[in-house]
Amino acid sequence: MACPLINLPFFFLFMFLPFSTLAQTSKNISLGSSLTALNDDNSSSWTSPSGDFAFGFQRIGKDGFLLAIWFDKIKDKTIVWSANGDNLVPGGSKVELSNGGEFMLNDATGKRIWSAQSIGLGVAYASMLDTGNFVLADRSSSNVWDSFGEPTDTILPAQILNQNDKLFARYTATNYSRGRFMFSLQSDGNLTIYTTKFPLETNNFAYYATSTNTGFQVIFNQSGYLYLTARNGSVLNMISSNTISTQNFYHKVTLEHDGALRHSAHPKTAASSAGSPMAWSPLTSEPSNICLTIEGDAGSGACGYNSLCSYNDEGPTCQCPYGYTLIDPNDVLKGCKQNFSFEFREMQNTEWSGGGYEQFTPVDEDWCRQNCFDDCFCAVAIFKNGECEKKRIPLSNGRMDPTVGGKALIKVRKDNYTLIPEVPNTKKKDRSTLILIGSVLLSSSGFLNLILLLTTYLIVFRIAYRKAKLIQPYRVISDMNLRHFTYEELKNATNEFEEELGRGTSAIVFKGVLAPDNGKSVAVKCLVARVGENDLEFKAEVSAIGRTNHRNLVQLLGFCYEGEHQMLVYEFMSNGSLASFLFGELRPSWCQRRQIALGIARGLLYLHEECNRKIVHCDIKPQNILLDDSFAARISDFGLAKLLKIDQTLTTTGIRGTKGYVAPEWLNRLPITAKVDIYSYGILLLEIIFCRKHFEAAAEDEDQMILADWAYDCYKQNNLHQLFKNDHEAMHDIKKMEKYVMIAIWCIQEDPSLRPTMKKVALMLEGTVEVSAPPDPCSFISSIL
Repeated sequence: MACPLINLPFFFLFMFLPFSTLAQTSKNISLGSSLTALNDDNSSSWTSPSGDFAFGFQRIGKDGFLLAIWFDKIKDKTIVWSANGDNLVPGGSKVELSNGGEFMLNDATGKRIWSAQSIGLGVAYASMLDTGNFVLADRSSSNVWDSFGEPTDTILPAQILNQNDKLFARYTATNYSRGRFMFSLQSDGNLTIYTTKFPLETNNFAYYATSTNTGFQVIFNQSGYLYLTARNGSVLNMISSNTISTQNFYHKVTLEHDGALRHSAHPKTAASSAGSPMAWSPLTSEPSNICLTIEGDAGSGACGYNSLCSYNDEGPTCQCPYGYTLIDPNDVLKGCKQNFSFEFREMQNTEWSGGGYEQFTPVDEDWCRQNCFDDCFCAVAIFKNGECEKKRIPLSNGRMDPTVGGKALIKVRKDNYTLIPEVPNTKKKDRSTLILIGSVLLSSSGFLNLILLLTTYLIVFRIAYRKAKLIQPYRVISDMNLRHFTYEELKNATNEFEEELGRGTSAIVFKGVLAPDNGKSVAVKCLVARVGENDLEFKAEVSAIGRTNHRNLVQLLGFCYEGEHQMLVYEFMSNGSLASFLFGELRPSWCQRRQIALGIARGLLYLHEECNRKIVHCDIKPQNILLDDSFAARISDFGLAKLLKIDQTLTTTGIRGTKGYVAPEWLNRLPITAKVDIYSYGILLLEIIFCRKHFEAAAEDEDQMILADWAYDCYKQNNLHQLFKNDHEAMHDIKKMEKYVMIAIWCIQEDPSLRPTMKKVALMLEGTVEVSAPPDPCSFISSIL
């Protein structure tokens, strides 16, 4: 059925404007030209005549360089096409248009990574066009190859997709390798969005379809309309209409990493944005809620196997159900695994004809094992001749015969000996012996029998009491796979608590060495007894940390809970606290500080949104950030943590935290949310940026005593260099420093609703989301002092 919009005159005027009538100017790139990826971020590029687009190398974090096309006039340099998303190249790599007309990407050793598949010979030059299309042309200016013909995840105005053309979503917002969703105009004319049998490219389940069988082309025209046409040019389906001018706004349609096909617009200039923020704004999204749209009996869904997907204004959020943890805390899309572990047992020439539900080919045996391991429904994987078939129970019609071939990889649960320690059997023997002695003596005299009976009863009662006393605490936290240490073990490990690492009002931390674990150093936190509070604090900290697993959190290894001896055993962080690192004699490098700031943000994002239960830390400060062997930031001290239920966004509690980092809502006795951590992070981020404490009574100028006030004043007056007088490295990166200051000011807004979420903070730090000018954070002096 044709779209009714085609009857509108204005739609005819703009939609069917021939692309050929739009003037295309270009700067020709001659044969023999090349670009080199430079580690100092000064790599050159080939730009379009208007400067809107550029072709060249983009650095992707610390992972390497991406050969890409991007919007060059906007701050975030949004990438719209890439050649080597699955294989980033190091510095020194080169893209070259050879004298023979080959267009290729070689790494620093000269190894061929990618090349344009040109049809025939005769390439005379290349050009970056104002449409965002990079072309190789012959002497008659006919295109031999163009990037529009090999799209990745994005299409631009003036671009057309033909039958069998595909878009593949990138894996994450910052990982440009091929992801788990595919947009395709099929040969039968149906336009669909699929989940894929990741990491294979074959389609799995369609969660969006136009249900047409005459579709011929998907057109994204110069006026910003995206639609499906038949072979005769009639409009079959309007995918996305446009309400924003393409004259003043850039447009793109991207199959996002979260599986949504999203049409977005970005103001071209500040003057044309009419007050709009300088960022991409979504116009339409298909589907509107991917969590509810993806169905089916097979596939990993929007969030990976065994996970749960929930949707909000910022997109889908992935988390694990109770009893499961993330397979990889740094990659939530890999899904969740059960808290107990499995292993595989092989059976040669074995198979079952029933129970199969997914097949993959061609793959190797290790891949087959891992895929079955990650899927809790998979009970057996049959691997044979490069094909992996997963089967769920009940298995039916099994057979074992040399003619079958291949092997069955049977997943079995490992025995778990590391949970609650058994009470030694010797105690049962002791009790039996005592009862036997008492029975023998009973035959001597009545008086003696009575005395011995009472004595025996008291001893047996004492043994039972001590056993109950030891067992009961384990039940409190028996659902966590943590190692239980005895008090004697930790006493020996710490050499009778000899080396003190630090102390606070509620705990003293000692260094220890676990001999059975190859001399592994640990930090043993001994809680100081406080009547009526200590048990609750112990349970709160173990509950909070015991279920978390993230590279930017200190890992809890085990516990001791024997009467008054209540201790927590953590990884030992060899480089101490962030406070010592920041405020010592030697100033850490700006690169190190950036990585630390991002690591803390990712750790808080995990606590707030990605772990099984939302956790508000409540005491973010430099002393509670530890640094591991590689100076990666690890958040510690969950003793004050406040857990929120899945459907809970705020809570009320007594004031917590540390003076100077406490959000205003604590002082005003208002309900608190995760935004209290955002405020504390903002103060901490300022300290990281400037390597000074948030309050210095001995400052040279009274206006410089409170760091947050001073930083905002300098930012407002465009005078940030005053804060970096002794930091030459920062002075050379003043634009990025300014961005970080802006992020910090957003975080310390007095109104919690103005503070960004930690997810947005992390995206701003990564450069994925634009940072707009922050408002005055108002008067927060009272909360600082």
